[in-house]
Amino acid sequence: MSAANSSPESSGANDELIVRAGAVGLEYARSVAIVQIADRALRMGNRLPTFDSSIPVLVFKIGRYPLSHGILGAIRSLGRAGIPVYALCEDRFVPYAASRYLSGQIVLPTTGREDAGTLRRHLLRAAQQLGRKSILLPTDDEAAIFAAEQASALRDDFLMPNVEPSLPRLLASKHQLSLFCGRHQVAVPATRFARSVDEVLAYAGSAQFPIVVKNSEPWVRITAPAVGATTIVESREALASLAAGWTGDPQIILQEYIPSACAEDWIFHAYLDAGSNAVAAFTGFKERAWPPYAGVTAAAVARPNPELAATATDFCRAIGYRGIVDMDWRRDLRDGRYKLVDFNPRIGANFRLFESEAGIDVARALHLDLTGRSVPSAPQAFGRRLIVENLYLASRVMRGADKTAERAEKGCKTEFAWFAADDPLPFFAMGVRFGGQVLLRLGELVAARVKRRRAQGRRSSGFTNTVRRL
Repeated sequence: MSAANSSPESSGANDELIVRAGAVGLEYARSVAIVQIADRALRMGNRLPTFDSSIPVLVFKIGRYPLSHGILGAIRSLGRAGIPVYALCEDRFVPYAASRYLSGQIVLPTTGREDAGTLRRHLLRAAQQLGRKSILLPTDDEAAIFAAEQASALRDDFLMPNVEPSLPRLLASKHQLSLFCGRHQVAVPATRFARSVDEVLAYAGSAQFPIVVKNSEPWVRITAPAVGATTIVESREALASLAAGWTGDPQIILQEYIPSACAEDWIFHAYLDAGSNAVAAFTGFKERAWPPYAGVTAAAVARPNPELAATATDFCRAIGYRGIVDMDWRRDLRDGRYKLVDFNPRIGANFRLFESEAGIDVARALHLDLTGRSVPSAPQAFGRRLIVENLYLASRVMRGADKTAERAEKGCKTEFAWFAADDPLPFFAMGVRFGGQVLLRLGELVAARVKRRRAQGRRSSGFTNTVRRL
């Protein structure tokens, strides 16, 4: 079975384990962090559980996304609890590699076009380098799908939730998810699946705009994306222009757009054990997104929502889901219903927004459960706010476009995705890398503008010469 539909190819990776032996004060930092977590838990009337520090975690990713604050969050959360954390990285200089809580990194660049055998060999070699059985923590849909489908070949070396092998792929597929929801009476925005340009253009003739366009299947987003990300299309002409740029038939869904003035964006994260019981479940409200309305979370606040929590946990239990889940819901104020937008069968980038009053997030719940320890039952800690600095900055620059910012709550305890007083280096590394990307993009825009002006100048010169000849 292939991880992607393309032909096998080697990533050319140098999967060498780089142990952070020179990380100054790593053990001291962990001990201080554990004391702080324990103190907070005791103040809440709870006792921090004992983690099995002999079982490390290997962060597993497919594709290139070096500015991943979710990976950094996992490294810090588990590292502060005294758990060794290792990460597969596309290069040595990804910002989260600077974290003092990272025990080691394995440089393994992947494209998403590798066949399953190649990825499996890389993972098994990584397991050999670690020298002990570890917990595999996927951080993207493709990695979660691969881990589930290859579980039988990986279980000798890795601990993983025992999820039905085919389930993560079905849930990560926007098309299959809409069918799942229909069978379980879970509301979704009106959705149309299109496999050809002709189907897209036919839909444009009767659709009510604006609409949302998404890549429908896992791996398509990194191997043959029709759109770079979730895209809001304002008109039939804009949809036709988008379709004109496709070199082949797309795999996309065309979805109803719920107007921002009539919508609230909510987040649900949970960890479900072997019986599909949500032993840790959290709800939150998205304050800002980048790009506005259709993008990833730039700022969010932990807020109680018993109705959404019940709807989401009932759905996960009904389909027999196990493991970490990150779900995006949009409440349609026109009918009051919560509509499922995305089901991510893995840890979400913004999971550090959520903790219980016992100091447990979904990453810690996963480790406790898979090492045979009970997850303490404690209420969600509300009044927490997460800000993703680079995305938040972009959303502030476009402030007028993001009306969700008007609902921001005051008085919340803020956690930053990148900056932490006990682990500052990843923030500065992110700033350098993010700044470089911004400068590169500005350079591309300037070059494109100069090219357009030159082309216009040549056309104008040609017109003038023609007039003179006449």
